Amino acid sequence: MAAVIGLGNMGLAMAGRLLGQGVVPRAWDLDPAKRAAAAAAGAQVPEGLAGAGDALVVLSLPNEAAVGAVLAALLPALPAGAVIADTSTLSPGAVRGFAQQAAAAGCDYLDTPVSGGPAGAAAGTLAMMAGGSAAALDRARPGLALLATRILHIGDSGAGQVAKLVNNLMVATNLVVAGEALRLGALAGVPPAALLPVINGATGRSAATEVNWPRWITPATFDSGFSAGLMRKDVRLAVALAQAVGAPLDATARAAAAWEGLSAAVPDDADFNRLSAAIFAGAAP
Repeated sequence: MAAVIGLGNMGLAMAGRLLGQGVVPRAWDLDPAKRAAAAAAGAQVPEGLAGAGDALVVLSLPNEAAVGAVLAALLPALPAGAVIADTSTLSPGAVRGFAQQAAAAGCDYLDTPVSGGPAGAAAGTLAMMAGGSAAALDRARPGLALLATRILHIGDSGAGQVAKLVNNLMVATNLVVAGEALRLGALAGVPPAALLPVINGATGRSAATEVNWPRWITPATFDSGFSAGLMRKDVRLAVALAQAVGAPLDATARAAAAWEGLSAAVPDDADFNRLSAAIFAGAAP
């Protein structure tokens, strides 16, 4: 058995993936409508959060405050040796504190942020970046392997979050760069439809040009399941980490400023790909 706590786009997709693999997870969220959706899909939904514990607990929560509140209610009810795999994107310092809390309760806490979005969660093809005990990861691996095709042990507690923040800072930067560069091409008379095949067959390619533009931006579907607000949160965490460790940011800081400066044109509840589209359309911070 396993539990999934936090039934947003990612959490509900992970619960659905487990169900599709013959595992009936316990599922919990503060929102009654999300609990009802999980129950309708076949998950076990307990009366309260304390009843959602299991030997493997997967968290998918929006911020550190939510994780702290869940751990406060959940840790006393977990069996000894339980593993908490937290797929939320948080600061490395916060997750080290959560790991200490879990250890005091006789459990293991792994920071296991993921890449791949709700579609990857539903298909079980996520990439997972794990920080924490290698032995705990080995115990959790059979369950996590139902959700992720790549499970990489990065290092000690917090290392998974460092990897995720570096990754998402690059994603955020690449989206800014793609919107700006493709606009240059369009103003010079060559539209994205002609430019993208060239870029994606050459050295300028990135996930922004290979995936985001063809899948969500060019067709204007904007249904990736990942919001601009979540990307802004991740970028802020990355910038704060850089300040904490004394790492200078030049190009990436300019991209981070664009995410902040375009918050009116691309509000937090919009799909994060809209920022690249807004830059392409001529929006300026």
